[in-house]
Amino acid sequence: QVQLVESGGGLVQAGGSLRLSCAASGRTFSRYTMGWFRQAPGKEREIVGNVAYTSTNKYIADPLKGRFTISRDNSKNLVYLQMNSLKPEDTALYYCAAREVTAAEYEYWGQGTQVTVSS
Repeated sequence: QVQLVESGGGLVQAGGSLRLSCAASGRTFSRYTMGWFRQAPGKEREIVGNVAYTSTNKYIADPLKGRFTISRDNSKNLVYLQMNSLKPEDTALYYCAAREVTAAEYEYWGQGTQVTVSS
């Protein structure tokens, strides 16, 4: 089992920045690719990005490239999502998720942290 706890969400004005954190506990952090997802009201959940254990493989969804950055600190079992130049359409519940390196699906999910961007 892996437990994931997100933090860092909040209310920010358009153009502002936030850094979300995800703390992982439980099984060996190195086994997992870590991802960030978001779900806006009335919309389906979508992937924001993910990062492999070595951090050599990172992915950010195309519409978010240039504004969002994903990183991880393996010594602290933390994953970060740096969000810059935020827009009202970035308003959503942001989730951290983990999947084993060989797994096709994300198996573990956090509770989510709310990000609200005001215009």
